[in-house]
This record gives sequence, structure tokens and C-alpha cells, in this order.
Amino acid sequence: MARTLTNRLESRFLIRFLEYPTLLASCFTSSRSLQTLAYEEVRSSGDRKNESTAIILHGLLGSGRNWRSFSRSLASSLSVSSPSDWKMILVDLRNHGRSTEVEGINPPHDLVNSAKDLADLVKASGWNWPDVVIGHSLGGKVALQFMESCARGDYGESASPPKQLWVLDSVPGEVKAEKSDGEVEKVLQTLQSLPSPIPSRKWLVDHMVELGFSRSLSEWIGSNLKRSGDSETWAFNLDGAVQMFKSYRETSYWSLLENPPKETEISFVIAEKSDRWDHDTTTRLEIISNRRRNVSEGKVATHLLCNSGHWVHTDNPKGLLEILSPNFLSSTHK
Repeated sequence: MARTLTNRLESRFLIRFLEYPTLLASCFTSSRSLQTLAYEEVRSSGDRKNESTAIILHGLLGSGRNWRSFSRSLASSLSVSSPSDWKMILVDLRNHGRSTEVEGINPPHDLVNSAKDLADLVKASGWNWPDVVIGHSLGGKVALQFMESCARGDYGESASPPKQLWVLDSVPGEVKAEKSDGEVEKVLQTLQSLPSPIPSRKWLVDHMVELGFSRSLSEWIGSNLKRSGDSETWAFNLDGAVQMFKSYRETSYWSLLENPPKETEISFVIAEKSDRWDHDTTTRLEIISNRRRNVSEGKVATHLLCNSGHWVHTDNPKGLLEILSPNFLSSTHK
């Protein structure tokens, strides 16, 4: 019974913080500039005069590829309903995915620098500043930091805050130690203690199981390995990711929600079965949402995604699409 309960807790940890990597085939064009984040593009089909941009940010230990399938569905939906063509940028955050191979992305590995990476990518690529930023979990707080820094002028006078921010199952305030079961820290500490390189994926899975982790969790961790010669290495920079998680826990954006930039909308999607939300947080968010309903003053909105845990884009992608698609342009047309 105790082992069953432990396994459930470990599986629940996954739903809270990590993203399961999709295995769907991709037909998107990819690009990367020197010393900027790696990314992929997906575009809505159409020949409209106007093109808008959305940046999509993954969660801890994930990558942009986790959002390929959902982004394609969203782009397809917008190609019918939107008056503008859409370019979606699926970013690999620092220390994650192909961005681990990019030189010049230096510490400290915190939310401020993670958001600045996005600004550097926009500038280096010659894009317009994004109309929409979508961030899941860790990426949700990077998105909030990006908006705050844009509004504060940290990226120069040319930078403008996104017209709309979608924060997907990410708590805006600090994550207090007393409100955490410590599962994330346990996994990260275990990964830091492993030999490098990893002998094999099978060795890793068996070793994690021997340490008391569930097989499903151990196999998910194994899916984050990539072949390097005769051994395996991580598809992420573990030490850097640990620092980013620490910054995620310590940073609060309540002040931004209390005073959002004018003509912007910050929309939170709360997963019904996610256990990261407590009553005080949701109540405070609802109060702010009810107080600020006008985009001209800056608006905060909340949406409940039913039948979903933390993996919003895999647990209930249809429901998530039904929330985002009809509301995607609300802040740009009010």
C-alpha cells in the first residue's frame, strides 16, 4: 500500500511540472540564429495581408516540440476564424532542447534572462514584437516576465508588450516550500547525482526504479536522453534547469496582475485536476479578474479547463483549443 501511494505521488509530480514529449511527426520549417534560442515555426494557411506572431513556451525539462501538435491545431483553427495569418514560434528555452547547443546563452539562469532571450531572438530575427505569448508551467512565468520587462522598457523603446498573454496552469506567485511536497526537488537532486554520461537508457530506468521511483516516471526521464557515441546524455542542461526552477519558485508577478499594461490581456487557464492551485491563489486571481474587465486599462481573465491535469495540451487538447481559439483575438479587437 505504501509503495502504491508513493508511486501515485511520483506520477502526480509529472502532471504538475513536466511535459511528456510528443512523438508526432513534424513538417514545420526550423531555424536558429547564432547565440539566440532555437525555435521552430508553424504558420496558418492563407494569403491575408496581415500576419500576426505568437510565441509558445514549454515547461520545465520540455522543449518546443512538445507543442507541435497543438500549435498545428490552433493554426488550422485560426486560418478559418482569424482576419490575420499567424506565425507561431515554438521556442526551446535556455538549457532546454536544441538551445542547449547554442553558445553565448550565459548565466544567471533565471526568469529575467529567460525572458530577455526571447527579446534577443525577436531583435536578431527582425520580427515584429509578438502579438501573443503562450506559456505553460515554467514557460508561463517566463511569459509574465517578458510582458513585465517589455512594459518597463527593459528591451528598448521599440519593444511593446504582447497584446495577449496566455498563462497555462502556472501559479503567478511564489511557490512556498511549506506548500510543496518536495517531489520536484527530489527528482532533480536524483538526476544531479547520476553519472555522466549515462551508460544506457535501460540502466537509467532500472536505477531510478531501484531508488524507489515509479517505472512510468523512470521511463519518462529516460525519454529525455539522447545518443552520444556509445552512451547517453541529457537533452537538457540539468544544472541550468535546476537554477531556472529555483527562480520559478521564488518569483511573483502579482504586482503585474494588479497593474497590467494598458491595452493588454493576461489570461490564465487553470486545469481542473491540477493540484498546484490552492484556494487563496484562485480567489485572489478571481478578485483581480472581476475588478479588471476593460482591455484599455489592462485586463486579467481566468478560464477553467475541465478534465485536465497539468499536461493541458495532452490531457485535453480539444478543450484547450476551444478556450484559446475563440478568445485568441479578443484583446486585439476591443
